[in-house]
Amino acid sequence: MALKSLVLLSLLVLVLLLVQVQPSLGKESAAAKFRRQHMDSGSSSSSNPNYCNQMMKRRRMTHGRCKPVNTFVHESLDDVKAVCSQKNITCKNGHPNCYQSKSTMSITDCRETGSSKYPNCAYKTSQKQKYITVACEGTPYVPVHFDGAVLLPATPVPSLPPPHRLL
Repeated sequence: MALKSLVLLSLLVLVLLLVQVQPSLGKESAAAKFRRQHMDSGSSSSSNPNYCNQMMKRRRMTHGRCKPVNTFVHESLDDVKAVCSQKNITCKNGHPNCYQSKSTMSITDCRETGSSKYPNCAYKTSQKQKYITVACEGTPYVPVHFDGAVLLPATPVPSLPPPHRLL
């Protein structure tokens, strides 16, 4: 009887542990999702017009729906992580944790074509050199969201002189 109780207690503890751990099983971190959706170091799309069609499918961005727009960065992960210590700017959503690269980076823009319809997602591939903006979080502070890319770096808004008073 004591053995049976010990076995049941052990099973109960195991089940409770699994229930607590289970939500984190298979859950992709924001940093891992950024790497999956946006990093393609050591590669370029310039010679392959089907690059976006292949990569969007391979990186699971056409499961359940066609992701309308995505950007792949063709620089080292270390170079992209370094952006988190470069020029701090406000994100498109108003949060203060975005950073713009100090130099242009090789990227590929993938945009859904007009004829694209799930499950047959179709993308236009455009190779570009742009300054990238990423949102960074965590310890270590790493990219977790691709916020955009621009041809010219952001410039600070100059302060305006106080208005003149008319007498």
